[in-house]
Amino acid sequence: MEIEIKFRVEFNKTKAAIESLGAVFVREEIQEDLYFSLSLPELLRIRRIVNLGRAFLTYKRIEDPGKNEEFDEIEVEISDFEKMREILKRLGFEEDIWVRKRRLVYRLNDVTFELSEVEGLGAFLDIEVMSDDVSYAKKRIWDIARRLGLRKEDVEPRLYQELLHELEDKT
Repeated sequence: MEIEIKFRVEFNKTKAAIESLGAVFVREEIQEDLYFSLSLPELLRIRRIVNLGRAFLTYKRIEDPGKNEEFDEIEVEISDFEKMREILKRLGFEEDIWVRKRRLVYRLNDVTFELSEVEGLGAFLDIEVMSDDVSYAKKRIWDIARRLGLRKEDVEPRLYQELLHELEDKT
């Protein structure tokens, strides 16, 4: 299971803090995520990682709706983003929203850091641990978060899609 907690952060300060922990830089990703209209707690997206020339189809089920920290996830790499997009549309899935971001990925032992600049929303840090032991994973995430100076007030429980829809509604 994927356990992650998302925080609103200041990008450069958080980048320096992650690096000061000794986390290893893995890669930079320029991501374009196309989400399809499904009722929560289910999510369906196709992701194009522009700078790496890769694409993925991902299904997620939120195991803790409202908190959005625990996900049952199935992901497969696909060879053609546009053809997968067309298949899903022909199957009746409606396109919902695009989420575009620049992401820096770091690793420190069993912890993955995904530091993102999300178009229209600002900077976020996902701290992630893959584990079937949810309590261990959350404890591990919070131990690391505290070392980065993050607090409960910094947590952003809403999904990027929800935040972007809220932004659209305001305009």
